[in-house]
Amino acid sequence: MTEPTAKPNAQAGSQSAIEANGNKPSNAPQGTVSDAQYPMTDAQEDDSAVVFDKAALLALFTVDSAVDTAHTVTSQVQTDASTDKDSVAAQRLALYRAQHERTRLLYMAPANTRPTYLVQTLKSQFVEYQQYLLAQQLDKRGLMDTDGLERLWQQLHVVDDIIADIVRHMPAQQPAGWQLTTQDGRNPLCFATIGRLKNTKPIFDQGSLNSYVLGHFGVSSFTYDRGYYIGHVVGYLFSCYFCAHLSISYSVTALAPEVVADYDYASLETPHMLRLLQGLDGYCKKRIYQLAVICARLSVFASDKRIERMLIAEVNDFDKKLQQQHLDVLLLQGLMPDSNDSTPLF
Repeated sequence: MTEPTAKPNAQAGSQSAIEANGNKPSNAPQGTVSDAQYPMTDAQEDDSAVVFDKAALLALFTVDSAVDTAHTVTSQVQTDASTDKDSVAAQRLALYRAQHERTRLLYMAPANTRPTYLVQTLKSQFVEYQQYLLAQQLDKRGLMDTDGLERLWQQLHVVDDIIADIVRHMPAQQPAGWQLTTQDGRNPLCFATIGRLKNTKPIFDQGSLNSYVLGHFGVSSFTYDRGYYIGHVVGYLFSCYFCAHLSISYSVTALAPEVVADYDYASLETPHMLRLLQGLDGYCKKRIYQLAVICARLSVFASDKRIERMLIAEVNDFDKKLQQQHLDVLLLQGLMPDSNDSTPLF
């Protein structure tokens, strides 16, 4: 296990991260980023002056806290919702606001207050880590690269290193929205789920490594058979690299403006998307790719494939040709072995 190479600076790149989520710092150039994505209430304005300590910031990222926060924020809007569609839309909006506020508090925190290598602390709540432990327990034949994967999980702090580096290098950008669909309507990126699901398991906010990573660049969720991401273009690029590395068939389209009402984001046509990507330098793209590959190797999708290989190995744990020869000999003799005969039939 290697030691962390560098501690992320609480202020370095924080402006870009907040801008990607929709907040415009007072010294940001006019027209560069949008204003806050939702109007702040008096209570929120008072809360913004409160200094969070390290434990309080950490609590914002734990699954229990995230679930309680989402429940508190959405309870009122769910009561007022008249239809299931309205309820899902209200829950999605509340989730995005909670995700945005959590990221804002993290990046506005002083350097001595911001949790160091947060991702390593949260590891046990990620579905990717839980699925890895399951695969490790099932691997009775040593088919899985346990040493390599264990080393990667032990060095998970590099995820925070790369995120901090990307945030320092990514240009300011107004949040844009994308809709992601993948094969069989599944949720390989493990976005937080809302509403009815077609073919996937529920996932809590901050319950996956990918949702943690993308939370630094924007907001995200998954409903029925598609994912939604609003934020910086680096999150879009991460999702593309992730799916491509795992050979997952996917499609990304601009998120229509009316999909998430009362949330400020741009719906971009292909030429505008191209300009955004051209605004990223080669170094930043390479770091995003490295981050996506790490997450892909540790993904639930990859662990499921390893478990499938274990299943196939269990089915085929004997020499089939040899068993066919034994069977042919028995049939030629016109005899079947008695109960005391140890000759294997299958």
